[in-house]
Amino acid sequence: MAVDLELTPKQKAPAGAPCCAPVVYPDVERAQAERMAAIAKALGDPVRLQLVDVLRKHAGKVCVCELVPLFDLSQPTVSHHLKVLRQAGIVGSERQGLWAYYYVNGQALHELSAWLTPRGAEERA
Repeated sequence: MAVDLELTPKQKAPAGAPCCAPVVYPDVERAQAERMAAIAKALGDPVRLQLVDVLRKHAGKVCVCELVPLFDLSQPTVSHHLKVLRQAGIVGSERQGLWAYYYVNGQALHELSAWLTPRGAEERA
């Protein structure tokens, strides 16, 4: 079965006019995108990713002195990585005397995880 299609030549769009309409629009508002980008950037370092992994597996708060032996890094370097994670909202901390105790902020990870999950994935699972 043959189909006749009439082809029309392309027309040049006027200056400043969009070439075509967007196929989809972002669901993420600018402020939320900036928050999630900060989280993703903080998790972009292997040491920080491993720190979050240790903290999320631990029940309760973990002293920085317990984290230092896990890495071939100095205590100030581990503390710097924890500071970056804290500034991104991924971990929280409490000071008790000389030591700081860290824990995972599950809400920050949940927001990023929910956004990364493809639409309809929950229904397919």
